[in-house]
Amino acid sequence: MDVSIVIPFLNESPNLKALCEELKAALDPMDKSYEVLFIDDGSTDDGVQVLEDFRSQMPQIKVVSFRRNFGQTAAMVAGLDYSEGEIVVTLDADRQNDPADIPAMVAKVEEGYDMACGWRYDRQDTYVSRKLPSMLANRLISKITDVRLHDYGCTLKAMRKSLAKRVTLYGEMHRFIPAVASGVGATIAEVKVNHRARTAGESKYGISRTFRVVLDLITVKFLLRFHARPLHFFGMPGLALGGIGGALITYLTIARLFFGVPLGDRPLLIFAFMLLIIGLQFILFGLIGEMQTRTYYESQDKPIYHVRKTIGIDGDKAESGS
Repeated sequence: MDVSIVIPFLNESPNLKALCEELKAALDPMDKSYEVLFIDDGSTDDGVQVLEDFRSQMPQIKVVSFRRNFGQTAAMVAGLDYSEGEIVVTLDADRQNDPADIPAMVAKVEEGYDMACGWRYDRQDTYVSRKLPSMLANRLISKITDVRLHDYGCTLKAMRKSLAKRVTLYGEMHRFIPAVASGVGATIAEVKVNHRARTAGESKYGISRTFRVVLDLITVKFLLRFHARPLHFFGMPGLALGGIGGALITYLTIARLFFGVPLGDRPLLIFAFMLLIIGLQFILFGLIGEMQTRTYYESQDKPIYHVRKTIGIDGDKAESGS
């Protein structure tokens, strides 16, 4: 299988038939074997039936239907798990992503990149509720993750199979796929893509997701830099707070023993002990995190490195560290 198209959807029945027609028109001329994986995230409309009916015209369609709504990230992960193509392309089912851009995304990956990310440079959405929050979020995410992209929110992406099977997502981290991919050393390119206004169905996004993005960003930053060394994250503030607390206690002890300064009415003494205890707690959190990290890697035989390619090494050994 050359290309897998992964499309999560939730109650998008009015868009699915037209989307399938556009996909067929875009993919057939590519002269590549392909599959189109629709992931039904617990829809309550007749979207699955629409897809089943269209399979007579497009047998490459496959459907994975969830028992209930698990969220877009879970649907995206299911699509990546079930995909078989050497290049995996993801896009939304609302027809705002243009299937005609898929060949350009695939071509960019074939140039040698591990991932190509779409950039909706002429985005057809309302400014205040969609475009402005997205611009601010993109700048914040790019600055914190050090992966500079114009459009993290664009679902239209293409990636190599080896990367798609390695990306670990949960919660609502589907929007951070490029940042997660960079954590395993992926090379990322950006491609300008067409963006269209929604013509049917209702948007599943709102201004409230901006706050969830901030919370998820904290998780991503921690996972990118400290997931294998949590003691470095907790230990530094622990040492700083504990050091300040210890220095204050030393100062108060000297003042009491050598200068007779009374300490009974000194709030500074309580503050110093609080700093010392809080610093110790931070270090203990780090040690607990270190033990959990070792359990994570050792119990599941997780690799601590990822290989891009090998030369002169047989297949089994070459893949053992990837």
